[in-house]
Amino acid sequence: MTKSISDFQDDHGRIIAWPSKRRRVHQMAILDYLTGLFEPGVSYDQGQVEGVLAKHSTLEDPSVLLTELLDSEYLATADGAYWRADGRPGVSADTSNEPSGEVEISVSKNG
Repeated sequence: MTKSISDFQDDHGRIIAWPSKRRRVHQMAILDYLTGLFEPGVSYDQGQVEGVLAKHSTLEDPSVLLTELLDSEYLATADGAYWRADGRPGVSADTSNEPSGEVEISVSKNG
C-alpha cells in the first residue's frame, strides 16, 4: 500500500486531518506512517505515546490517532504500556525454533 498522505500533512509532515471512512486506504497509510515513529520492541507509557502523536499532528484531539492505532492493531497495550504490535517488548523476534508450518512426509518403499 503506497497511498500518499501528503494531502493530510502540513509542510512539516504533521498530520492535519483524519480521512473519512471512505478513504480507509489513506487512513491505513497514515497509521503506517505513525507506527514508524515508535521503535519496535520498546515500551512507552501513555504520556510518551500522546506526546509523539501530538508532536506529529495538528489535530485538535490527537487521541483519535491513538484510538485508531489501537483499534487497527498497529499498537498494542497492556498494564499501562504501549508498544508496536509487530514488536512486543521483551519478546525475541528469533523464530528459528518455531514450527515452519511445513510438514515433512517420508515415504518408504518396501519391496
